[in-house]
Amino acid sequence: MSRVIAPLALAMFALGLDAFVVAGLLPAIATQFGVDTAQAGQAVSAFTLCYALSAPIFATLLAGRSVRRVLLAALGLFTLANASSALAPDFGILLLTRALAGIGAGVFAPLALAGAAALVPPARRGRALGLTMGGMSCGTVLGVPLGLWLAHRAGWQSTLWLVAACGAIGFAGIALRLPDVPAAPPPSLRQRLAMLLDRRVAVTVAVTFLIGVGSLGLYTYVAPILATGGGVTDPTPYFWAWGVGGVAASVSIGTLIDRTGRPRALMAVVLATMSVALALLPSTAGISIASIAVFAVWGAMGWSTAAPQQHILLGLQPRHGGAAVALNSSCSYLGSAAGAVAGGALLAGGMPATRLPFVGAAVIALALLLQWRSLRAGA
Repeated sequence: MSRVIAPLALAMFALGLDAFVVAGLLPAIATQFGVDTAQAGQAVSAFTLCYALSAPIFATLLAGRSVRRVLLAALGLFTLANASSALAPDFGILLLTRALAGIGAGVFAPLALAGAAALVPPARRGRALGLTMGGMSCGTVLGVPLGLWLAHRAGWQSTLWLVAACGAIGFAGIALRLPDVPAAPPPSLRQRLAMLLDRRVAVTVAVTFLIGVGSLGLYTYVAPILATGGGVTDPTPYFWAWGVGGVAASVSIGTLIDRTGRPRALMAVVLATMSVALALLPSTAGISIASIAVFAVWGAMGWSTAAPQQHILLGLQPRHGGAAVALNSSCSYLGSAAGAVAGGALLAGGMPATRLPFVGAAVIALALLLQWRSLRAGA
């Protein structure tokens, strides 16, 4: 299984690096193109929104096509777009290339997860999903600090070249090692509407959306939270802790899913733990060891949510898993974008940065309520 899944995990490493590292490059990008930081933040929004919107749109347009070919085309677009971002002569071109990178990532990620699940026996599906998502979490815990270190010494463009290089290596691995995955027949319009109107699917992706709002949206404001609450000027150790927790959880959650056979119950435990961790962030911001521990738990719980949600959706929509997984991925990134916008609006309205974790904890608690009602209803 590892030999088959490894190329997908390597490509997901590049996606994880690209999705999280650009936020740390915004000051340098703003200086380079003579824009303020808020304008530079559009580079993150362009990637995130195109990622979110491309996932369901292209899952529909490309349904029934060769999975291997679509994966290669999407990863090729992602890689070339990152190289073009590094060469962008002005801010407008940068926004365009970031949008194209988001489209490539949005098409690739959900299809890679669905493909990983299809390439292994059902009893090993959880581990395959965990290993594939583990590649993305490794891109965060290892790639983001490396990318920021590289940007500090060789310019922000060098980090995007690193992303492009990782994408190119993943492309070669998929081209050489990955067998083609049988393409599911395209769902009819009636089947697509039925999937969207299925209460079980709707609840599952609603929980994913709320996780994006409360967890990934809050991640955008880690630096001001730490600076305001504990006078922390270098948040790098906390990002490391968040990522290390994420890697550990990503590679182990699949085994828990396979052993328990209860991904919905696992999700309830994960959400409860995450809500508590977020609520503890402000009170531990000035205590380095305690704060690092809380960040590690937050990262572990955040990265533990993807595989169970994908597992649930693949079980609910076995014939159209790619479309269901794409919808879930889209909701995650839409939630992230919504959370970042909401957090910025709250800060602009005068809310102290140290209050944001409480807002995030409340949103995750709402997700837990939905998950608990789903469990009670047997959905």
